[in-house]
Amino acid sequence: MPKTDYDYIIIGSGIAGLNTGLLAREHGSVLVLTKGRIDDCNTRYAQGGIAAAIGPGDSPALHSQDTLAAGAGLCNREAVQVLTSQGPQSVSNLIQWGVPFDTSSGQISLGREGAHSMPRILHAGGDATGQHIEMTLASLVRESNVTVLEYSLATRLLVEGGAIRGVEALSSDSGQTGIFTGRTVVLATGGAGQLFRYTTNPEVATGDGVALGFEAGARVMDMEFYQFHPTALWLEGAPTFLLSEAMRGEGALLRDDTGRAFMVDYHPLADLAPRDIVSRAIADQVGQSASGRVYLDISHLPADMVKSRFPTIYRACLGYGVDITRQPIPVAPAAHYMMGGVKIDTWGRTNIQGLYACGEVACSGVHGANRLASNSLLDTLVFAQRLVASSLGRAPEQEELDNDRDMVVPLGSRPMVCASVPALGAEALRDLMWRNVGLSRHGSGLLQAARVLNIWLRTVPRATDRAGHELRNMVLLGRLMAEAALLRQESRGAHFREDFPQTSTEWEKHIVLVKEE
Repeated sequence: MPKTDYDYIIIGSGIAGLNTGLLAREHGSVLVLTKGRIDDCNTRYAQGGIAAAIGPGDSPALHSQDTLAAGAGLCNREAVQVLTSQGPQSVSNLIQWGVPFDTSSGQISLGREGAHSMPRILHAGGDATGQHIEMTLASLVRESNVTVLEYSLATRLLVEGGAIRGVEALSSDSGQTGIFTGRTVVLATGGAGQLFRYTTNPEVATGDGVALGFEAGARVMDMEFYQFHPTALWLEGAPTFLLSEAMRGEGALLRDDTGRAFMVDYHPLADLAPRDIVSRAIADQVGQSASGRVYLDISHLPADMVKSRFPTIYRACLGYGVDITRQPIPVAPAAHYMMGGVKIDTWGRTNIQGLYACGEVACSGVHGANRLASNSLLDTLVFAQRLVASSLGRAPEQEELDNDRDMVVPLGSRPMVCASVPALGAEALRDLMWRNVGLSRHGSGLLQAARVLNIWLRTVPRATDRAGHELRNMVLLGRLMAEAALLRQESRGAHFREDFPQTSTEWEKHIVLVKEE
């Protein structure tokens, strides 16, 4: 019989899951459950790199200052201090494991991105950082004693007496459901970009970990903050392909259909302004232009430099007839990163004993209302180390997870009232979320979305396969996002309300959603 009891069960095989597994293998048996292949994850598509204060003149204090500024008043300062101070050592671990970061004259090359005051972004393979990290970690895991079950979808967390006991999982190959028990379970399932019509995320990003945690009784925080990347390829017939912020860090400019560089009209940092500001500026320009187009232009820089610095982007765009060394690239915003998630403390602990979360599925408050570029990969590395340390009893005793800046709200059921309810399906869900819970929001649209999602959640068919489980998870996440966005009556960071366009000091607090008993 195959082994079913492990010391560590990790759900997800991106950088968060694999890094945690490699750290935990020294302290017990490890099982990694992943619903696709081991390398099906957001990590592979991360072009921007990893931010760490390792360059001359830089410091964790400066990195912290930039992170807090981008977070628009909602960052957990303790989490930010942990991230920035421990970041350099986490990057050093990756180097020791063999991640081939780019160098110049024998030194690691450091780039600059939006809202960073210093060059501190490490890249590997130019714009293929995530792919290199994922390949390195996956190779190490395959060669280790970590057990990996591919095509195994976690469908339920088993909780008894407030403590985790194991995971129920569905094999996509056999259709059979199995139970795996373990003293430590780690949610590392990544984000939820597939909730939206346009996204830079792969098909696996359906928010499964947040749904699993919420249904099991875990607290969920900051779900109204979803980051839209300003620059995704916008061509008919082409996928929503990410065009790294590092392009603007190297000098690329956003231009309207007349060729004018317009970001100076919106922010003192112009093209290097925080992502939420750049995204809304692009949407504004698209609305004003006759062609409905906005362009990212890097053609004024040396062609050889562009090709060597952005080889993946150059080849991808060329495949769709755009030579970025000679012509501007049509772009538009797309759903990119979930700042909210399962609430954790700075040691990765949730309110359920033995249940941890790491990476994009987790929310320590480190990103606040708007994630600073290239902090996401660092986040997974730093908190994975602390998570494993905590599982070994090396962390202080856990205090109350909520604090005086938390507004705890039970997710109740809305009355079954809605003038028109479209038939439930993945495409209908993505349309509803993009239109009503997207880049710009309004109370009336959010209320309509919340009502529709409530009805869908109560009538969704019982899931029997991966597609069914993913659809239910996405509907639940959509409802969590819509309800949190409806509650927050202000605009802050990535959350913009047309009916409440100002930022309010009264809302310097986190919305924490809990399952109604």
